[in-house]
Order: sequence, then C-alpha cells, then structure tokens
Amino acid sequence: MKIKKVLITGASITGPTLAYWLHHYGFAVTVVERASKLRLGGQNIDVKGPAWAIAQKMGLEENIRAANTTEIGIRFVNGRNQTLAEFPKENALSMTQELEILRGDLVQILYERTKNNVCYRFGDSVSNLMESENHLAVNFASGHSEDFDLLIVAEGIGSHTRQLAFSHPPNFKFLNLYTAYLTISKAATDSRWARWYNAPGGVVFILRPDNYGETRASITFFSRDEQYRDLTLAEQKKVLIDRIKGTDWESERLVKEIERTTDLYFDKVSQVKASRWSTGRVALVGDAAYCATPIAGKGTDLAMAGAYILAGELSRGNTYAEAFQAYEQRMRPYVEKCQKLPPGVPSLVYPTSRLGVGLLNSVYRLLGSGPVQWTTGLFSQKKNPEMELELPDYNQSSGSEYL
Repeated sequence: MKIKKVLITGASITGPTLAYWLHHYGFAVTVVERASKLRLGGQNIDVKGPAWAIAQKMGLEENIRAANTTEIGIRFVNGRNQTLAEFPKENALSMTQELEILRGDLVQILYERTKNNVCYRFGDSVSNLMESENHLAVNFASGHSEDFDLLIVAEGIGSHTRQLAFSHPPNFKFLNLYTAYLTISKAATDSRWARWYNAPGGVVFILRPDNYGETRASITFFSRDEQYRDLTLAEQKKVLIDRIKGTDWESERLVKEIERTTDLYFDKVSQVKASRWSTGRVALVGDAAYCATPIAGKGTDLAMAGAYILAGELSRGNTYAEAFQAYEQRMRPYVEKCQKLPPGVPSLVYPTSRLGVGLLNSVYRLLGSGPVQWTTGLFSQKKNPEMELELPDYNQSSGSEYL
C-alpha cells in the first residue's frame, strides 16, 4: 500500500488511539498537541463495551488492569456523611465499573504504546491550512509548515482546528450545568468507596479514590445561563467557592482545597451536535465531533470507537471521501443513542431546593434497600454487557490508495 501522511491534532485518548490504528494500517502519522507535554489530569473513566474490545485488540488489557483506581463502589450520603445507599461495582445500579482508570493513566498508556511509531509534537498547534487538489498545506503556530494528505481533528469540545477547517460551527446543547475537577489530599473520611452528595442549590459533589493515594473531586452545579465565560483561574475558584460555601458535608474541606490547587478544570457541560464530520481532506473524531458529556458515561467508548472505525474505513476505502462517509454512517447512530439522556436528566439529579434533595435522597434509600437490590441483581447484565456497536475486522480488507 502506498504510504500516506496523516496529521492528527490532539493527544488525549482519541488522538493516540487513532494514531495506533492508522500506523497499524500503514499510514505515516504525526500527532500535534497544543500543550507542552501530555495532559495527565482528569477524573476516573471506565473502560467497558466498545472501548474495552478495542483496548484488547491493541493488547492493552494488562496495562489497564494494572492501573485500576481500586474503587469498589459508590455510596450516596447526606450532609452528615451518613450512607443513604451503597452500590458495589458488581451492582447494575453502580456508577463504578469493573475497570476504572484515571483519564491521565489511559492517556499515558496509549502514548507509550504509540510513541515509537508515531511522530509526536508537543507545544504546537495548527494556525492555518490550505487545501489543494492533492494535499493540505498546514502552517503551525511554531512557524513550521508541512504538507499532509489528511487532517483528523481529535481535540476537545472547543476545538480551534475545527474552527479553521469548517465554515460553520457545530451546534452546542448546553445542559444547564457547570463542572469542576481537581485532585485533593486524602482524608480520614475517604476510602475505596466513591461518595456522592447532593446539596441544596443544585450542587453535586463526588469524591473518588485513585491509585496514587489521593482523592479525585468533582463539583457540578445547576445553572440556567451560560454566564461563566473566559474566566481566569482565580475567577473560576471564586465561582466555585461562592457556590459551595456553607453547603454542609465536606464543603469547607473542598473550599480549602480549591483555594490552594493549581490542578483545576472548570467548564460548562455541553453536547456537540455537528451536522457533518468532514469537509474535504479534514475529518472530526471524538469530542470535537460528538461530545456526549460525562453525564452520558460514554466518553471513552465514543473516543476509542470513533478512532478505530475511522482508521479502519480509511484503510479500506477507495477514496478518503468514501472512507469519511462510511465512518460517519457507521458511528452516527451510536453517537445519537449515547447523546440521548433519560427523561428529567439532568434537572432531576440536581435539585435546587431542600425538599427536592430530600425527595431524591428517599429515592436513593429505596434503590439501596435489600429487596430492590436483590431484584436488580436478578436482571443485571453488567458483567456481560451486550455489544453496543459492531466493530468490523478491518485487517482483512485494508489496502486503499486514496486517489
């Protein structure tokens, strides 16, 4: 097969997964990342379903198991830290999955698997691109210029390269939520159980163990308006502290942690709904194309499945345009299914009044009761989930020339 040059922007989960499979099919791959090094922060993610199947195809099973966060389940608690309900990871109602791994650990694993076969460029980004009949001329912020056959944008929801390549932005569906992540010191109240606390005002706290002796905290709050834009780190901290101060439980502990942290992610929670995922020699994959938000619980599946299918279709398509179309036709139904949230979500899970919190806590108690858990266990399919997406074996049909 004639070797083709592909540029990928973004070195999180999607980009390196795509790079692995493109190299596997004989492409020459460059990954450019705006950050000066791998961004290894982030919270727990689960590797299941399509993501787990792809990880196994990549030979990463043991690496992922070795990096397990040790979380054994989730407890829903009240303001006095009393357990309302608990669901071990084996329970179908548990947020904890069999394989929980920190986002940064998975990024590191994917990078280690690909770094010897893929050209990584950190601290750089695409500043301009010009498409001709035969190639893409790409200019980088560093001043470097280079021609590529294809450009795949594997960036986040606010992708800059997507803005350069597409004349019209995608639709963003704001879910009336803002979320923040940070790593905090482990306290005596922390254990191998994750803890979830609903506070009045539409605030949800989640504290989860990691495999480094620290605790990963997330704070999500309800907001009707997209009022927090382009904030500095100090401004982000003030917004969070103002929202959580005096909300009981361990809010004061978290206020102190927020004040001193430099490891803070803060952003609105929105889905990306793009009418098309490609234009000319450029295609989108992952959050830049179809972010489902952490609420959907499908981010890793969508990232790795999209990368696997896009690379596979490029390996067997007669033209890149045909491959892009096949990738979108195969992935879009799955994306739309993942982006469809249950009725009442997120508003029912983020009640703003004390009465609403009390009612939700009663639901937690009911779900955590012995009879309900026993009944749920009878019908649980968690250990053997039905495959949600067909993953073709592209090894049997690769070899296109991309005319």
